[in-house]
Amino acid sequence: MTGTAIQLSDRQRIAWLRLIRSENVGPATFRGLLNHFGSAAAALDALPHLSRRGGATRHLKIATEEDAERELVATRRAGAEIIALGESGYPVMLARLDAPPPVVTIRGEAAALARRPAVAIVGARNASIAGRKMAERIALDLGDAGYLVVSGLARGIDAAAHAAALSNGTVGVIAGGIDHVYPEENRALYGDIVARGGAILSEMPFGWLPRAQDFPRRNRVISGMSLGVVVIEAAERSGSLHTARFALEQGREVFAVPGSPIDPRAAGTNSLIRQGATLTRNGADIAEVLAPMLGWSPDIRPDVEEPMRERDDGSETPDAGDADRRLVLEALGPTPVGLDDLVRHTGLKPAVVHLVLLELDLAGRIERHRGHLVSLIG
Repeated sequence: MTGTAIQLSDRQRIAWLRLIRSENVGPATFRGLLNHFGSAAAALDALPHLSRRGGATRHLKIATEEDAERELVATRRAGAEIIALGESGYPVMLARLDAPPPVVTIRGEAAALARRPAVAIVGARNASIAGRKMAERIALDLGDAGYLVVSGLARGIDAAAHAAALSNGTVGVIAGGIDHVYPEENRALYGDIVARGGAILSEMPFGWLPRAQDFPRRNRVISGMSLGVVVIEAAERSGSLHTARFALEQGREVFAVPGSPIDPRAAGTNSLIRQGATLTRNGADIAEVLAPMLGWSPDIRPDVEEPMRERDDGSETPDAGDADRRLVLEALGPTPVGLDDLVRHTGLKPAVVHLVLLELDLAGRIERHRGHLVSLIG
């Protein structure tokens, strides 16, 4: 089914910002709240009540309207825009994830993200000369073939790929707010990407200083908005291998450039090849794998699932009683379980189970895991 793009009003956009910036509300919880209550505004009104019913021992911190308005104004003053899931300009492949970011901030040519298929290039920060040259070569090949090159604006392989792709367009995904360049040495590259028809993208709030735990989130976005991920020089347990693992979980292709077995920077890429990643020598190797999968051309937007939509149709939403909550709590434990298993075990309607999980999530009592799994905390 082809999804028709939505267009939020600024009032709705502020409500979306408030909801996703509130305590204990991540992408999966946001989607559940919007699907259950029909709008971000209605979900915001319900947050305190849901949190109390979930067993919260203190008041939930809800982002204020003033905070959201300040973020929106500051973002626009910086020449960027906050784009919601389902709006035109939101990266198409990213929207297909199980729990995509409800909003992303984009500075530059957002339309480029929707028009062209993307391939990510990632790798070592302490890259060798040969590794940098390979990143440049592959980025040029992919750009000439009509692909958008995506990377993380880090030093080393990322920077080399971005610089080589400037003439054809590239997207830098960052772990901090759209106003923070990290590392500082790539400030000029950041400006060149925006000035030459590319874009900078972040799911973090304006003014956010990147922390170590924010980089895995960035890596998930890098792989999520791409058809495939190319890894060039990656040590064991590096962030680039995390990106590759995200790609596999998301159903994306993984490509790896082989390296010397005595160079620790090649240990990760060589391991990926042993595990089944496509051995990659140039852009043609990548295009050969991706071409048969393309359900779109650079000028055609693919069909996407129906996006989250705000509704105001007066339809009633299901409620949960104390007995329902007891059933769900008794079924949960420290071992992650699937939502379908919870529904079958409790005999409750799926909508009721989802509501109880939302209550527990907002109260900080459950942890969500990949693959729609949840577990009880403590």
